[in-house]
Amino acid sequence: MTATLYYSPSTAALVVHWLLIELDVAHELHALDFDRREQKSPEYLRLNPAGVVPTLVLDGEVLTESTAIVMHLADLYPDAQLAPAPGTVERARYYRWICFCANTLLPAYRAWFYPEEPAGEAGQLDAKAHARERIEAAWQRVSDQLEGGAPYLLGERPSAADFLLTMLMRWSRNMPRPSDRWPALRAHAERMKARPAFQEACRREGITDWL
Repeated sequence: MTATLYYSPSTAALVVHWLLIELDVAHELHALDFDRREQKSPEYLRLNPAGVVPTLVLDGEVLTESTAIVMHLADLYPDAQLAPAPGTVERARYYRWICFCANTLLPAYRAWFYPEEPAGEAGQLDAKAHARERIEAAWQRVSDQLEGGAPYLLGERPSAADFLLTMLMRWSRNMPRPSDRWPALRAHAERMKARPAFQEACRREGITDWL
């Protein structure tokens, strides 16, 4: 299997990069310089018309959308047990948390980091305040889940949903109430960050905070 990851450090590509290392998938990295807007270059737009990262070219197949790539990688390597078997109750719970990350947290973060998009220049403060409420409410839901006693979202073993969640927890690090203010989330993040593949992905991307 051959893989090339188009990424920029500290973006949504981090979780894909992390999983490639975690699963021991041989891959090449192709960094895009956002300051030079390389993600909007004609060459890259032919791969990913949205002009965003990540893009993973896997055995010639172009994959986009971080959540979709995460799910696909987990299914490609069943021995890693990062996704429950299809058709099981555990798989339904897995879908729930994957979709929670994609449909609840990711859009709220988009509104926090780019408040002018939903609200225009005049409404940015209100948009950020609303985004913060949504993000903190989401963290409370995750905390409630983890306070049941299990170390991971689905129980005793981590799933791909935990990897995606950990990346999104990192995005809150400079917010007024970061995710690690919830003790259960902090404990979860510490378990996930201790994984050698996370440390290696951060080293390769030059990430030195939230380790």
